[in-house]
Amino acid sequence: MSQDSVKKEIGQFYDQIGWQLEGDGIYQNARYEDLRPVSSEYIHRCHMRVKRHLAPTGDFLLDAGSGPVQYDEYLTYSENYRYRVCMDLSVVALQEARKRLGDKGIYINADIANLPFKDDTFDGIVSLHTIHHVPIEEKVGVYKGLQRVLKPGRSMVTVDGWAEVPLGKAMGFFMRLANRLRRWTGKEAPKMPPDVQSNEQNGEAAKLPAGTFVLKTSAKWFHSVMKDQLPYEIRVWRSVSVKFLRSVIQPEWGGRLWLKILYRLEEWFPHYFGEKGQYPLIIIKK
Repeated sequence: MSQDSVKKEIGQFYDQIGWQLEGDGIYQNARYEDLRPVSSEYIHRCHMRVKRHLAPTGDFLLDAGSGPVQYDEYLTYSENYRYRVCMDLSVVALQEARKRLGDKGIYINADIANLPFKDDTFDGIVSLHTIHHVPIEEKVGVYKGLQRVLKPGRSMVTVDGWAEVPLGKAMGFFMRLANRLRRWTGKEAPKMPPDVQSNEQNGEAAKLPAGTFVLKTSAKWFHSVMKDQLPYEIRVWRSVSVKFLRSVIQPEWGGRLWLKILYRLEEWFPHYFGEKGQYPLIIIKK
């Protein structure tokens, strides 16, 4: 399948499925997140890691692959900027983003691999769970293109998932242990979306609906192709998968406490958990 066909199908998927509101008032895409109260503080604090690496104020923040800017934490990234430039392949995503941002947003239907902006335009850039949709041959160019439109002295943040997760074996152990505890106590296993496969804890990409092309890489791959291209730093956004959270982190098992401990470990060792865990936060400066 050609690159243009892949991108067309991705846009159509998010227009028709991913950014449609479901009966509970959340977007279909949100089912890939853990929105339970027991995980809410941890999820919030992980989302807020992005903001600490952006300039606090500026004229324009580019949100490359913005979606509908679906979480409240996402809105805070641009709260002290004049405008948030929302760019996405999905027209529905931009329509939904406008509902949240109104006149403080600028909305552009465009491809992250072909940015329609001049050099040195943005005071900050975020790209969240978007570059994993880019074909392998375009990934390096995407990072370089984003840095091109970033102003000197500023930084950009990207978040995606690794396909190879060294901590996946540890996650798998705790998930098996949780399943044994359920058998002993008779507790029902947590419900998972039918298209999220059991191999997620091993770091493999989840099976997604047709049209959502995903190609995740690894820390090793990233270092091999980017070490001489751009100044970057890999830190942790979140070290564990959604399947791990829904399986292991339960209120009656002290879930909130265990997530507080995990978050503290991630803060103490951000580079280790960024490279070995599920979701890296990559900071690129100019």
